[in-house]
Amino acid sequence: MAKDFEHQEDNAVSGDFETEFHYPVGKLEEETVRDPHGGWAPEDFDANEFDYEFDESEIDESEFGEADFGEDFDNDEDPLSEEEWEELSRAFGVDDQHTEENLCTVAVVGRPNVGKSSLVNRFLGRREAVVEDHPGVTRDRVSYVAEWNGQRFFVQDTGGWDPNVKGIHAAIARQAELAMNTADVIVFVVDTKVGITETDAVMARKLQKSEVPVILVSNKFDSETMYADMAEFYALGLGDPWPVSAQHGRGGADVLDEILRLFPEEPRHASITSGPRRVALVGKPNVGKSSLLNKLTSEERSVVDNAAGTTVDPVDSLVQLDQRLWKFIDTAGLRKKVKNAQGHEYYASLRTRGVIDAAEVCIMLIDASEEVSEQDQRVLNMVLEAGKALVIAFNKWDLMDEDRRYYLDREIDEQLRHLPWVTRVNISAQTGRALQRLEPAMIEALESWDQRVSTGQLNNWLREAIAANPPPMKNNRLPRVLFATQASTQPPTIVLFTTGFLDAGYRRYLERKFRERFGFHGSPVRIAVRVRERRGKNSKR
Repeated sequence: MAKDFEHQEDNAVSGDFETEFHYPVGKLEEETVRDPHGGWAPEDFDANEFDYEFDESEIDESEFGEADFGEDFDNDEDPLSEEEWEELSRAFGVDDQHTEENLCTVAVVGRPNVGKSSLVNRFLGRREAVVEDHPGVTRDRVSYVAEWNGQRFFVQDTGGWDPNVKGIHAAIARQAELAMNTADVIVFVVDTKVGITETDAVMARKLQKSEVPVILVSNKFDSETMYADMAEFYALGLGDPWPVSAQHGRGGADVLDEILRLFPEEPRHASITSGPRRVALVGKPNVGKSSLLNKLTSEERSVVDNAAGTTVDPVDSLVQLDQRLWKFIDTAGLRKKVKNAQGHEYYASLRTRGVIDAAEVCIMLIDASEEVSEQDQRVLNMVLEAGKALVIAFNKWDLMDEDRRYYLDREIDEQLRHLPWVTRVNISAQTGRALQRLEPAMIEALESWDQRVSTGQLNNWLREAIAANPPPMKNNRLPRVLFATQASTQPPTIVLFTTGFLDAGYRRYLERKFRERFGFHGSPVRIAVRVRERRGKNSKR
């Protein structure tokens, strides 16, 4: 997300570059709104004022003269270095949002069924980690971003640790040990009601040798009468136990304060593994989402079974495909618009929206044997509005005949023509047809979603695109594009600083040229326009 654009009223960079800006302070999303065709515009922009069907073939370039970046840019000058481009980007009030956050990490560890995931949810302030009333619900170590008293950090939820296990449970224990080895603070959770177990004692001896600070949390402390029970944990040799009831919210804030106090100034590790990338299976009811998930998880590759230490959510599945581990989320289908839905449909709609927001890449399932419907378009628009990487899967391909294929091609041309950048895969969840093509499409979409173009490359491309086709005139004036920078990824967002507004048709032209040069297949690309205020007679120089 782009940071606030600050007022710029000074000589932005050394040399001849001098300009004056008056930008409203506020986040990018607050300053721009999306038009129905995927472009971006100021809040006061009237979409009806422009012709969205921009046809570049009708433009007479002689009417506009030579493309112009403005007097601030001279095509005969020596090209700028990448450092100079980034300095110029900062002068325009755009901070580089692509540096990975270097956050500290707290690992929450303990034997199975002591309430680790419940405590993680208290730290997050939301239900993210899945909680079940039986041991071993959390299987892999999964990281979440939390914030407390203005400080952001990673929280790693781990599977139950047990030294005397084999097979899949041993792998879970190794994941917990890896989390302990890479964390900046360790929260060791024990059960006040059960007391010290042999596993607790073994784990405590390991933690005594750790160079990482350890906070001993006595969870399930549900009554003031339990202090005597909690006193037993002093024998673990890890200092004072902290009384906590994750279920009722007691003591969590005190533990968070202690975590922040123990965090080092810089994390021990520059980056961490944040767990499998999240895939949302979305689509209208009965389109085959659950069938697809079942097909993927029914094979030997699946890491989900009915034994302890497996599930992530009743409808979530960790699935090992050919190249990597994924977290698949099966959502309830949408039958009505969210605002018109009632009862369980309303909550299903909210969950679908929430899952899309939480996902990184969405597989949009469409029933190929039926006409592409308004419901399909509605779910698709939810994904686009959320800015997620996208793959479209036409399911039930085993039911297709030649006539239906003909009409489907026409429907794609008419209803999905605005999405030429999305990979389409024809699959059958019933027979397993072409399911192996989904993973490469997801990987490509996520790579595009994460991709960044340097400021120098971006402005060199922009010069060429504008020289080939200048923007249409507005109020007898030719808008000039002064500068461009990529303000964020996930989704990629390009900010153009101009002397006048660029209509949606021209922004679509720029997006098409941008994709021709840099790819970004499978990811939406947002283009925001920042119009420089016209300098008045009494403006400061």
